[in-house]
Amino acid sequence: MTTPLRLGIAGLGTVGAGVVKIVQSHANLLAQRSGRPVVITAVSARTRARDRGVDLSAYAWEDDPVALARREDVDVLVELMGGSDGPAKAATEAALAEGKDVVTANKAMLALHGQALAEAAEQAGRVIRFEAAVAGGIPVIKALTEGLAGNRIERVMGVMNGTCNYILTRMESEGLPYETVFEEANALGYLEADPTLDVGGIDAGHKLALLSSIAFGTRVDFDGVELEGIERVSIVDIRHAADMGFRIKLLGVAQMTGRGLEQRMSPCLVPAHSPLGTLEGPTNMVVLEGDSVGQVVLRGAGAGEGPTASAVMGDVMDIARGCRLPTFGQPAAGLATARSARASAAAPYYLRMELEDRPGALAKVATVLGEAGISIDRMRQYRHKDPTAPVLIVTHKTTRDALDHARAGFAATGVVVGEPVALRIEQV
Repeated sequence: MTTPLRLGIAGLGTVGAGVVKIVQSHANLLAQRSGRPVVITAVSARTRARDRGVDLSAYAWEDDPVALARREDVDVLVELMGGSDGPAKAATEAALAEGKDVVTANKAMLALHGQALAEAAEQAGRVIRFEAAVAGGIPVIKALTEGLAGNRIERVMGVMNGTCNYILTRMESEGLPYETVFEEANALGYLEADPTLDVGGIDAGHKLALLSSIAFGTRVDFDGVELEGIERVSIVDIRHAADMGFRIKLLGVAQMTGRGLEQRMSPCLVPAHSPLGTLEGPTNMVVLEGDSVGQVVLRGAGAGEGPTASAVMGDVMDIARGCRLPTFGQPAAGLATARSARASAAAPYYLRMELEDRPGALAKVATVLGEAGISIDRMRQYRHKDPTAPVLIVTHKTTRDALDHARAGFAATGVVVGEPVALRIEQV
């Protein structure tokens, strides 16, 4: 086929400019690999005057992204504006209604409206591709929908927010408190305009919800994701975790259990020498476990102009080649409504608490744990000068319900000062 595939790009920020650069610099390569030319015919952004480091003079300009989506000379809308609603959603819906395919990096829009948009795409005989919405340049969507399509996926886990991983590894390597590294990351431009999206786990939670849908054949259920950010992770916990052979990561985990679909995004301890434990800086990693293939580890840049634009172009190339898959790997009508389940799979936990420095304090804590059915694997008490004594406990595998029962019982002992810190330990 020699007819060009014509792109309309809505959003010319870092990623949009990166897509323009790839199309302009690799025109011959793209045509050779897809069997047809890939060209840009029109673009849209909030301001025309901004210098984006690319020549846009050859492209038609639309101030309204919906008008861009409706242009007759656009075959594929490349939506890179972001935002769960507003212009991004309106332009996506308009493109589908006009019989155009959509490539997007918009995780928030798909996490909240993915089912409706997938149904609209299938009714129109179109596709929505979103590799760039999850883990930047890592081809995890393609891995799940294509490479591992013959597997029953048993678990999906990973570090899916590079900013949080940067903050946690920087705290550990430099011995800096969270507040200091947060301000540093903000100054470097790593944080979203609303930092809670990053450090609160929301951004990564959107990605986990999308991966869960593909992995387990369920409707996207972002509301079912248990979210806990990294705001309460202290340098004390990072040091103590390292002392016991662990590192702390903001970890997303999804698995189907007898109780339903577990989806959680929270700080966890992982073995320091595991693939996830060795992950440094703003890098992402996704671990997929299938019944036939076993464990597959995907690692790479989770954000940035080049990696994310690369993911966008991978989707564009699939469309140019005629590869057409349902949005979430199977027809939207066949996606099950998952029953949300609170984390029920047993796991060891890290507990840190401050005890009053008096005889019998530790025995009272051990009694509470025993009554909750929790056994102690390791325990350490550190030297101290304050009236309270810091104590670390690593439990054997236990359930979340048992742990919550024990935490409620600590208050009644009269020896536990403040709120204990409890972090799940994931074996990778």
